[in-house]
Amino acid sequence: MATKIKSTSEFKQLSIEETFNILETSVHGLTETEAKNRIEKFGYNEIREEKKNPFIDFFKRYWGPMPWLLELAIILSCILTHYLEAIIIFVLLTINVVIGFIHSHRSQKVLEFLKKRLAVKAKVLREGKWVVKDAKEIVPGDIILVGLGDLVPADAKIVSGEVSVDQSALTGESLPVNLRPSDIIYSSSIVTRGEAKCVVINTGINTYFGRTAELVKTAKPKSHQEEIMMSITKYMMYVGIVALILTLAYALLLNMNILSLLTLSVIFLMGAIPVALPAVLIIVQAVGAMELAKEGVLVTRLNSIEDAASIDVVCLDKTGTITQNRLSVAEVIPFLKYTKEDVMLIASLASEEEGGDIIDSAVINYAKSLGVDSSLYKRISYTPFNPTIKRSEAVIEIKGMRFKAVKGAPQIILDLCKNKDKVQQEVSKMLEDLSQKGYRTLAVAKSEGENLDTLMFMGLLALADPIRPDAKAMIEAIKSLGIKPMMLTGDSISIAKEIARQASIGYRIIPIAEVKALNEVEKAKIIEKYDGFAEVYPEDKYEIVKLLQSNGHMVGMTGDGVNDAPALKQAEMGIAVSNSTDVAKASASVVLTEQGVKVIVSAIKISRQIYQRMLTWVINKVAKVIEFVTLLTLGFFWLHDIVLSLLGMTLLIFANDFSTISLATDNVKHTSNPNKWNIKNITIVSLVVSLLLVVGDTIALVIGKNYFQLDWERLRTFIMLILVFNSQFRVYIVRERRHFWSSKPGKGLIISIAAVTVVFTLLGIYGIIIPSLSTDQVLFALGFPALFTLGIVDHFKYIIFKKVQL
Repeated sequence: MATKIKSTSEFKQLSIEETFNILETSVHGLTETEAKNRIEKFGYNEIREEKKNPFIDFFKRYWGPMPWLLELAIILSCILTHYLEAIIIFVLLTINVVIGFIHSHRSQKVLEFLKKRLAVKAKVLREGKWVVKDAKEIVPGDIILVGLGDLVPADAKIVSGEVSVDQSALTGESLPVNLRPSDIIYSSSIVTRGEAKCVVINTGINTYFGRTAELVKTAKPKSHQEEIMMSITKYMMYVGIVALILTLAYALLLNMNILSLLTLSVIFLMGAIPVALPAVLIIVQAVGAMELAKEGVLVTRLNSIEDAASIDVVCLDKTGTITQNRLSVAEVIPFLKYTKEDVMLIASLASEEEGGDIIDSAVINYAKSLGVDSSLYKRISYTPFNPTIKRSEAVIEIKGMRFKAVKGAPQIILDLCKNKDKVQQEVSKMLEDLSQKGYRTLAVAKSEGENLDTLMFMGLLALADPIRPDAKAMIEAIKSLGIKPMMLTGDSISIAKEIARQASIGYRIIPIAEVKALNEVEKAKIIEKYDGFAEVYPEDKYEIVKLLQSNGHMVGMTGDGVNDAPALKQAEMGIAVSNSTDVAKASASVVLTEQGVKVIVSAIKISRQIYQRMLTWVINKVAKVIEFVTLLTLGFFWLHDIVLSLLGMTLLIFANDFSTISLATDNVKHTSNPNKWNIKNITIVSLVVSLLLVVGDTIALVIGKNYFQLDWERLRTFIMLILVFNSQFRVYIVRERRHFWSSKPGKGLIISIAAVTVVFTLLGIYGIIIPSLSTDQVLFALGFPALFTLGIVDHFKYIIFKKVQL
């Protein structure tokens, strides 16, 4: 067989038989050996991303706003013949580039790990048996089964069955396309209705649109948290620029030369631009993603972790989240002339083993346990369960006679039956009794006579789906985090109330129909008053999320099916549960690999820890800029010169960012309430901390000038050391919302603070690359900021944090 057979377009014109001949396959599929041979010929069903050249990626890091400023500082040092300073600044820039490159590489590894764990799966017929394989292992000639909610893994020709597919991501066409046997179904289409058996015709790069299905998204809009941080950084830049303009105006009055003005400008801007921001964001996201993965939560994009910290309402799908999703037939209730075996025979004929549906499997297994034999019955057509019509049905033939077998939601089935009036009262009473026991129920019906639509009600199946053992404790845990749990279920009001009672969700449960009857204003008012809604259709979930958001709530939403996708996309934290369809996983921001509420609780706690790390970074950043700009401006107006050299500024940035990056893995405690970004309160806290530090810096400047009587260059070194040590102690106090001793910092932060302290103490004493100071002067530069920051600033920080409740 050639490495490329025919194009997908050419297969359109061919019959199913001709397609089988060209692909050298049959309706029974391939063997594993043949599949391996075809992988060698055609390659894996994937489109390999063009790998970035590591050398180009590395050297690109010398290009950008911060590198330009440092490069300008190198040029200025060379013009001023300070060649050693120029070399040192270049070395520091390169170290920063290396750190950024390493962390970016690690982040890429995390993305690759997530892609591997969130690989699209496909049902394939191999060795005559249906198996689930990674989509990348699909080859031309494979027989695959696609159904509701599946992402189509490769270009294929439909052999049997009918489906509707959404091709909008490929063609831009928003209307679903109906496909029948011999039609082509394209890779990455989404199945929105039906089920079909198909033969794969092209894979990977040879598919019509040249796209393979994947769930991990690498290019997505910035998260809310990232936007907040960027806007804060922008405002800090404005503060730096305003102070620079004032200082430059005064410098011009002093008739300073152009080189001094340029140096002044570069130093001011270096202090205002956050060098470490990209690295901090990447590390925080990568660390968060790996922490979540250990807890059974996979993120579909790295920046989706952060917004979960603000969730204050979480809508929980009952099945599989609160209950175990391990259905078994607990009771069969036949009506009229029918027996238990009659009901189970028709129920099993309206079920399909191949699709892997949990209800179908429970029905078929129970029918087998009763000894029900359906081998003599031939299925003519089958319509799998669809959430829109809430039933599955099949046309069956035996001895030349045809009838229809139907199973589904009791009220839906009952309304379709001709003998409805005879059984309605008895059925309603039975449904009430079963729902009070917490059972889900299915109704079974079959057609009689020649008219397939003349359905007769046969009986009910009671399905047990017990509550998860940890559900109650986890619901309480969600409440303790300041989050309102809201249960959504398609089941009847009686079942919903019973499960809500057992899980300790609450008692205010109503049918969603009562909300739908209201106008938009009334809907928005009452939606948050209830603990859950019953008889919910998947499309209702989107409406519930929108209504909650219109009241200012940040919403978490669980879902598993194709119809849940809009709600999962709309929610701030879309949670695809462990047995979700591909399209639900693609729409969600996190995918659970384990069942239950426990993993959701873990995800929220980790997200809040990430928020605390980023809050520390922001407060530290704002305080640093205000402290630095204020001191530099005061120093210039007082001493008519810049109190920091270009080299001193570069060393200060490096020391500050070294410990700032360590905040990304700091040891933090999650809060007991949702986290919301409050710019006003963050600014107040940062302002108090920074202005107190400026007071300390000014006292140190006076002591250095008047008590130690340092010459100008040594005074600059002294102030640089004061600011370097200050930056370490500032990080140490702002990382903790209480007093600094209330929690132990992370290992990385302890090491970075200790390393910076030791290195700069030695630099100051031995005069390596900077003018030397006496031991007592260096120890003062270390001890004074420690006492002032930890003894005085921390006390006021604690009071202000408590007052603004950050």
